[in-house]
Amino acid sequence: MRDGAQSELIVEAGRAEKHYWQDLWRYRELFYFLAWRDILVRYKQTAVGMAWALLQPFLTMIVLTVVFGKIAKLPSEGGAPYPILVFSALLPWQFFSNSLSACSNSLLSNANLISKVYFPRLIVPASAVVVSFVDFLVSGIILLGLMARYNFLPTWQIIFLPAFIAIAALASLGAGLWLAALNVEYRDFRYIVPFMIQFGLYISPVGFSSTIVPEQWRWLYYLNPLVGVIDGFRACIIGGSGSVYWPGFALSGGLLLLLLASGIWYFRKMERTFADVI
Repeated sequence: MRDGAQSELIVEAGRAEKHYWQDLWRYRELFYFLAWRDILVRYKQTAVGMAWALLQPFLTMIVLTVVFGKIAKLPSEGGAPYPILVFSALLPWQFFSNSLSACSNSLLSNANLISKVYFPRLIVPASAVVVSFVDFLVSGIILLGLMARYNFLPTWQIIFLPAFIAIAALASLGAGLWLAALNVEYRDFRYIVPFMIQFGLYISPVGFSSTIVPEQWRWLYYLNPLVGVIDGFRACIIGGSGSVYWPGFALSGGLLLLLLASGIWYFRKMERTFADVI
């Protein structure tokens, strides 16, 4: 410092690597700003605004209820009306799919910011998950409406619901980190991700109960890590935890941890190249 008027900037080699996780906390205000900005612009200049967060899952629930409950006549679970069975799975699925889509595009949509200043890039996809969480909370109003409509009360297992919301968020972040980093290097993922989400809806137990899968194949079905999240979420709302296939649930949990750890590892590995490639 000279004459107390100018501050001295010290550039330390490798500082960003050594203090990365501390920097995540130091830049928390940027995290809040990105999340709040995306929430504000998400439904800007739309005719119905935040009502899209209600219309999309509500219409999807009607279609799935008609196809699987009325036409295919698949059984419900725990004595719950079929629309509640569907919507209790649609909530975590939409949270996951919206987060995945937002995370995968987050780095490209913030290219100007990333290419000009240093900050831990992990903040960008993490803030995208927060925006999807707001949609998740708004969509929850529909579930409350359905419960009132069918006079359906949740069981005591509802106390575990926050844990499964956290698991769904971490699963979204793990997969989102992979796709965000890959999307910077290979722009093909802009087209692959929507297909993955559409395909995932059909192979996950959203429109039907996973109990219809024959028991000898259920462990294989749980290789889709979203099956464990959806089954746990559904059990918290409509009860019937006896229908949860615990070995498969443990398998899904292990895969989710692996997905999150490997997503952080790959994102950190590629992070230093983002500003050059983007």
